[in-house]
Amino acid sequence: MAQGHRNEEQTFNEFYTEVKEIEKRDSVLTSKQQIDRLLRPGATYFNLNPFEVLQLDCDAPLEQIKKKYRSLSILVHPDKNPDNLDRAQQAFEIISKAYKTLENETTRKKCLEVYEEAKDRTDMMIAEKKKKLKKEGKFDGVPEDDPAKYKHAIYVMVMKLFADIERRRQQLEVRDMEERKRKREAEIEEEEQRDLQKEWQKNFEESRQNRVNSWHTFQAGSSSASSSSSSSTATAATTVKSKKSKKAKYTSFNPPKIKPETR
Repeated sequence: MAQGHRNEEQTFNEFYTEVKEIEKRDSVLTSKQQIDRLLRPGATYFNLNPFEVLQLDCDAPLEQIKKKYRSLSILVHPDKNPDNLDRAQQAFEIISKAYKTLENETTRKKCLEVYEEAKDRTDMMIAEKKKKLKKEGKFDGVPEDDPAKYKHAIYVMVMKLFADIERRRQQLEVRDMEERKRKREAEIEEEEQRDLQKEWQKNFEESRQNRVNSWHTFQAGSSSASSSSSSSTATAATTVKSKKSKKAKYTSFNPPKIKPETR
């Protein structure tokens, strides 16, 4: 049993040494290789983790973070890669963003909280697996009992959590954009309603003045017509009176009486 444990430990140490050798080799990649690493297919997913971008462990001190940033930024800087200018610019921006995230104490703390949550979730997942195996009468352990696989499980969980954070950020951004769009549409509609109201009020004022002018014109015409009618009535009355007077003059004439003849 002890021999088996020693063999497992030796295997792990060999694997860990190999991993460190790979990390050491990657840390001195050429400019082109670093650019390709940062822009490889699926890199957007990995580049959400600033420690991954700068090839650092999450417990790296700030001084080491600064040092690694300087070395990587020089490698991928567009001025150093005139033949690969566009891709170099993209890679440089990715490194700069990662450094700004880790340089700031608040955002670096949030990244470390992601690692802590990843570890807690991984431990919970392992506990659930063991509980299930125990219930089934199996006591062979779980793959994550291997330190290397345990570390890998945490690594995968970290990537997943960063992806979840980014997805939520995008969802909030979309909602925020839709809300801004809705508010802007409401503002535009309100402005249009105000313009329509102003136009209606303007037309109403103009038409009211026209109506007042028309009424005044009508009133003036009515007064003139009334005056003309009164004049005509007076004239007619005078004419009738004159006729009556003439008639009276003629009707008041009495013819002489004829005297009877005497014989």
